[in-house]
Amino acid sequence: MRFYLVDRILELEPPKRIVAVKSLSLAEEYLADHFPAYPVLPGVMMLEALVQSAAWLVRASTDFQKTVILLREAQNVRYGAFVRPGGQLLMEVEAVGIGPAASRFRAAGQCEGQQAVQARLTLEHLNIADDDPGRADLDAGLRAFWRQRFKLIGGPQALAARAQP
Repeated sequence: MRFYLVDRILELEPPKRIVAVKSLSLAEEYLADHFPAYPVLPGVMMLEALVQSAAWLVRASTDFQKTVILLREAQNVRYGAFVRPGGQLLMEVEAVGIGPAASRFRAAGQCEGQQAVQARLTLEHLNIADDDPGRADLDAGLRAFWRQRFKLIGGPQALAARAQP
C-alpha cells in the first residue's frame, strides 16, 4: 500500500523551502489500529510526511531530474503534539543543501500551533537507469507520474504565487 501524505503544497521556494499540509481524516484505514479508542496520526507517518515534503522540494528544485527519492537518514527526530482526525499537520521543510545525488533538510510539522514532529533529514535521489540504462523508459514514466501528482497537490500554483510581487 502506498501512502500519499502531502495533500497540498501551500508555499514553494526552490531550492530553499516548502510548506505543505497533510489533513487527517477518520476514514484513513490505519487509524483503526492506531489507536481504536484514541486515533492519532502515527509518528512514522508524520516523519514520512516530512520526507515526502522534502522530496517535492527536490523535484521542484531539479526540474524532476531524479525519479526515485529515498530517505537515507533521519536524525534528531522528536515528537510532540498529536494529530487527530479533523486536524492538519502543517509541514515546513528548509533545505540545508540539495546536490545531484543527495540532499539535507531541517523539517518540522505543527498541528494547531503546537510542534508535532521535527527532524533533520538526508535524502538520496537517483534514476532507475543509473544502474540499468535499458530501464530509462521507467524513469520517463515515473517523471510523468510525479509531474501529474505535483499538479494535483497545487505545486504549480505555489510556484506561481511566489512569482507574484
